[in-house]
Amino acid sequence: MTLMIRPEILTREAFKPFGEVIQIEGAEQFEINSGYTTRVHDLIDIQLAGENARAQMSFFLGRPRPLEIRMLEKHPLGSQAFYPLDNKRWLVVVADEPKGDRVRAFWATGRQGVNYHQNIWHHPLLVLEPQQFVIIDRAGEGQNCDERSLDTKVGLHLD
Repeated sequence: MTLMIRPEILTREAFKPFGEVIQIEGAEQFEINSGYTTRVHDLIDIQLAGENARAQMSFFLGRPRPLEIRMLEKHPLGSQAFYPLDNKRWLVVVADEPKGDRVRAFWATGRQGVNYHQNIWHHPLLVLEPQQFVIIDRAGEGQNCDERSLDTKVGLHLD
């Protein structure tokens, strides 16, 4: 059996239980560098726990995969932020616990990223076509990725 769900529009309010939406619209902004730069300020809460933890920045080069959700992962020692470099929409899949009937999906625009808070269940990067992302997450000692198979497969209605 496959449980089918429709992705929601990604908004700050809808995503709040899972982390932050990263976008310029609605964010705190102020002028710096003698008025030649606008700083869009303090967009995410970078969470770091455990021994010798530090923030790291990476690039992910995402490729399409089957749109059937069979597993979720979480990071117990830190948050994980994704921001697209290409202006292409992509999918964000989260849950408050790793069960098929708890899964929610969101459409993110190519101008929206997300920061999954520490210990939030989410699906690995899910794109419809090849796409690049900047990632900010935790580096350091300790096991920081737990994966869990779902009790029910979840499919996505993309209409």
